[in-house]
Amino acid sequence: MTAEKNRQRLVYGVHPVREVLRANQALTEVLIVNGRSDDAVMEEIVLLANTARVPVRYVAPQELERHTTDTVHQGVVAFGPPINALSVTAALARAGKHGRPALFVALDQVTDPQNVGSIARSAEVFGADGIILPTRRSSPVTAVAEKAAAGAFAHLPLILVGNLVQALGELGAAGVWSLGLAGEAPGELADHPLLGEPVVLVVGAEGRGLSPLVQKRVDGLVRLPMFGQVGSLNAAVAAAVGLYTLRQHARF
Repeated sequence: MTAEKNRQRLVYGVHPVREVLRANQALTEVLIVNGRSDDAVMEEIVLLANTARVPVRYVAPQELERHTTDTVHQGVVAFGPPINALSVTAALARAGKHGRPALFVALDQVTDPQNVGSIARSAEVFGADGIILPTRRSSPVTAVAEKAAAGAFAHLPLILVGNLVQALGELGAAGVWSLGLAGEAPGELADHPLLGEPVVLVVGAEGRGLSPLVQKRVDGLVRLPMFGQVGSLNAAVAAAVGLYTLRQHARF
């Protein structure tokens, strides 16, 4: 892989590439493996690329594998400029226009790109107004994260922050409360009085959980109900359950 391609956004898999094109996000090139241009999804990708005037090149499988960390590229790889991230202020300006309380998800020290992508997918499905990622001690949006997100990053606003504690303070000043998931919290999320209010759900890393500074800054710590013998859910599943719970209790 060339240094130039390394600096670009890399998206692979039929659903992520299709969603980027559907969302009219910029791409510079689409590579399709020879023999995969005649199924319905790939035909749609080619049509969308042609409409957007994005070059499409048909290549051998080895060409795609040079650009991916695994072989689950499903026959298509795309390149483009980095995702255009929003500031907290810009994300707040966009939130709430759908007529329901603002909902964000913030990740604290989540370093697994699979979890980042899976959480983004859940956030998009449940209509979140953005995913907040710190630029340090957290996974960036890699190609692996985009694949796990199944196209969610084409539609879900990405908010990059240098300091998560400060970002939570900025959200709080704008009327968005913060709730942090913590297995040791005394109360359950579904019983919290802030349900139905504008909220950012803060999810910590597996094992470490939320950092001490973030625990002190959030407006409340909440847990999910556990009835089995396994000690906890992984970060992505916990985020999905938390987001569903918050959306279920939103006042429309």
